[in-house]
Amino acid sequence: MMYRENDRPMSPQLALRVAIIGGVTLVMFGVIFFRLWYLQVLSGDKYLAEANNNRVRDIVVQAPRGQIVDRNGRVLVENRSGYAVKVSPAKLPKDPAERRTLFDNLARVLGEKPRSLLHDVNKQFKAVPFQSATVKNDVSQPMYAYILEHQESFPGVSVEQVFFRSYPHKEIGAHLFGTVGPVTADQLKQKRYRGVNMNDRVGQSGIESEYDRYLRGVDGADRVQVDAMGSLRGELTKRAPKSGRQLRLTIDYNVQKVGQDAMAGRRGAFVAMDIHSGEVRALGSEPSFDPNLFAKTIKQSDYDRLTSASNGAPLTNRAIAGAYPTGSTFKPITSVAALESGVIGTDTPYTDTGSFSLGGGLTLHNAGNASYGTLAIRRALQVSSDVFFYHLGFELNSAGDGQQLQKWAHLLGIGRNTGIDLPGEAPGILPSRKYIDHQYALHNKNPKLSLIDRPWSVGDNVNTAIGQGYLQANPLQLAVAYATIANGGRVVRPHIGLRVEDAAGRAIQELRFSARRHVSIKSQFRQVILGGLFDAAEMPSGTSYPVFGADKKFPIKVAGKTGTAQRNGQNDQSWYVVLAPYPNPRYVIAVTVENGGFGVEAAAPVAKKIIGALFNVKVKQATPLSTSGINLHG
Repeated sequence: MMYRENDRPMSPQLALRVAIIGGVTLVMFGVIFFRLWYLQVLSGDKYLAEANNNRVRDIVVQAPRGQIVDRNGRVLVENRSGYAVKVSPAKLPKDPAERRTLFDNLARVLGEKPRSLLHDVNKQFKAVPFQSATVKNDVSQPMYAYILEHQESFPGVSVEQVFFRSYPHKEIGAHLFGTVGPVTADQLKQKRYRGVNMNDRVGQSGIESEYDRYLRGVDGADRVQVDAMGSLRGELTKRAPKSGRQLRLTIDYNVQKVGQDAMAGRRGAFVAMDIHSGEVRALGSEPSFDPNLFAKTIKQSDYDRLTSASNGAPLTNRAIAGAYPTGSTFKPITSVAALESGVIGTDTPYTDTGSFSLGGGLTLHNAGNASYGTLAIRRALQVSSDVFFYHLGFELNSAGDGQQLQKWAHLLGIGRNTGIDLPGEAPGILPSRKYIDHQYALHNKNPKLSLIDRPWSVGDNVNTAIGQGYLQANPLQLAVAYATIANGGRVVRPHIGLRVEDAAGRAIQELRFSARRHVSIKSQFRQVILGGLFDAAEMPSGTSYPVFGADKKFPIKVAGKTGTAQRNGQNDQSWYVVLAPYPNPRYVIAVTVENGGFGVEAAAPVAKKIIGALFNVKVKQATPLSTSGINLHG
């Protein structure tokens, strides 16, 4: 065999290179082959479904929320349908000029300013990325018809049927219901919102939030087929929305309305509650507001007005978040502490000379410099002797650990939340040695942190004993405390929810609320306290006798306590807390009026009207009170 010059054997280096290139090529072909096999064989069904989905669209059909009704079935919150214009961030034009043109067109049709629309939409996109933004709620029929007919001029814009909450009674019960709004990104991470979609509306405050899981329905969907250009080709299936459950409240609309009408024009709050079950028959705060303002996107000017202190901050629920000195309505609580601590007995006498010397040259007096002579606790409650209760506060400061008043007040619910099924409750302040010394330490660090510039002293206990000093409470807390004394020591949990029902009003689930704790109060102590409150309302010289005992036509006998509390820089806070009927009370009513003056003149008449509504008794028009011989400050 002959060899040519170019037929030399392949060098080892070249052979290695060829082997490497061949191996890489083989691996690449292998990767491509296995990838194709994976796509075609293993994932074929998945991608076939995704391809089909490119031709199918689900149009969400919003579910209406359940109605809210009062205990008698009267509708308090319902729905009305409307249309909302929305824009999808994924479908909006990318070109800035085209986007400006779009918003110019929208502003012209909707009667808005283009810059305002764009600002609102961008704000919503920033808050919840990828969620459709609402351009305008509750648009008119001509508006949404025009947008649908000229869809080519409104890319990324859709018109959806939505449901808005409607409040037929306007201001009546406004502080109970709360608001509904789009679910937030943070809420979607919570367990309670499992199954909620990005665009769903949920309860954001009040009863709407507390019972959202029942009131919220399940959205439906219309599945349609579209072509490659996105044009509708036909309807495939429909899944009807499922409306939310109906919620029945413990509230009695008639009692609620009477209470709010009686308080109209004033600032304050009231509560009417069953002392055995904790069912709230009425709970109101004044000034009130029209919750229909929140059914759509509320204007900033309206929100500012509703939160302005100069307007009375109507959004504040004073019944559960108010913070007021209670005045003499605190005296039954002081009575429990003194009796249970052994400071006095039911018949222990004390001579009220009209003044009480605290030491250090400080002398405290009864209102109007009155003196009541020798009296025991029942009579002291009837006439509301400040001197008697100053004495109890002083003695309680030396009993046990010196905090017996605070111990019993805390057990009865002062300085702590009641657990009502409404968000936004405030605990108030129960002054104790620990609290005041802590505030004093903060003041020493920085006077801006606390206004309390001295440590605890016996004077704090003396002041607290008559509901003054640093004490702050709200009507619901006092209602719970009085209910506990009257019902034998059971600290009920106040509640607004009664049961969950279907659309026809048939019960699905009863809402149950167990007692929070039991306070052991001796029966003889309870009876003497209730007797003192009865005398205060029904016997001459009782602090609320002019409202109740003097009205011989009013058939309901009651046990009640007035309160007239001093507030820095304001007129006196008017209070009345009453149990009815006596001697076997079923209800407690607590009323407070800011800058109302004497409890017997402002708060007690409101409570009387509420009692009348509870027992279906007509209350005649108030007549000028004869208050001769009455301790108006008591």
